[in-house]
Amino acid sequence: MDKSSIIGIILGIVAVGVGMVLKGVGLGALINPAAILIILVGTAASVMIAFPTRTLKKIPALFKVLFTEKKEQSTEELITLFSDMADVARKEGILALESRLDNIDDHFLSSGIQLAVDGQSPEFIRDVMMEKIDAMEKRHQEGAAIFSQAGTYAPTLGVLGAVVGLIAALADMADITALGKAISAAFIATLLGIFTGYVLWHPFANKLKAKSKREVELKEMMIEGVVSITVGESSKVVKEKLGSYLTSKEYQRIVELENEKK
Repeated sequence: MDKSSIIGIILGIVAVGVGMVLKGVGLGALINPAAILIILVGTAASVMIAFPTRTLKKIPALFKVLFTEKKEQSTEELITLFSDMADVARKEGILALESRLDNIDDHFLSSGIQLAVDGQSPEFIRDVMMEKIDAMEKRHQEGAAIFSQAGTYAPTLGVLGAVVGLIAALADMADITALGKAISAAFIATLLGIFTGYVLWHPFANKLKAKSKREVELKEMMIEGVVSITVGESSKVVKEKLGSYLTSKEYQRIVELENEKK
């Protein structure tokens, strides 16, 4: 579970709710069926118009990405793995790595190692694996765009909802007290539009982009590791090359762990 997503949503709701109470506005004012209908259903309608069905089918999977932490190897684990494989490849030959493929859960990495075992050139391996990354990035960008667009539409629909509410309020100005309440209720749509747009949809899009960027970095690191093994580089060279993906503290931790093993 991605706790930051859940905590962030809770904090956003609490911030707005407590802020309203401190300003003297009752939370009951948020119960406005017309505003909720215009914002939520209107945003959904806009997104459905903006994207093809094949893209919209990804929305449940995108929510899963937002609220769960994908199990992945850390950069430290990858460096250790490639360092060990580099030693095996130099001592026993690249074909010796084939027996280790069953122990690698990551399909992207195992396919890269398989290409190396099959005797493909480093250039070919890099090109094939980079094409896979490019295709993955395009899919991720398409998914993030759904929430990015929803974040653009929601605040504008909030203004539309406020206009509709004002039209209804100004239609009957005989009762000034009722008029004030009606105008106040009209702006609930604007509040909901801005809240969903800038506390939910845009942040969701940013989180998807951040997770995609992290996944791309790990896969680029895998490419460098596979290519290094293919050209026969030593475990020390592999470690130094892949160490560029780490902070100085992370790299130092790997060195300390290796010293402890010795």
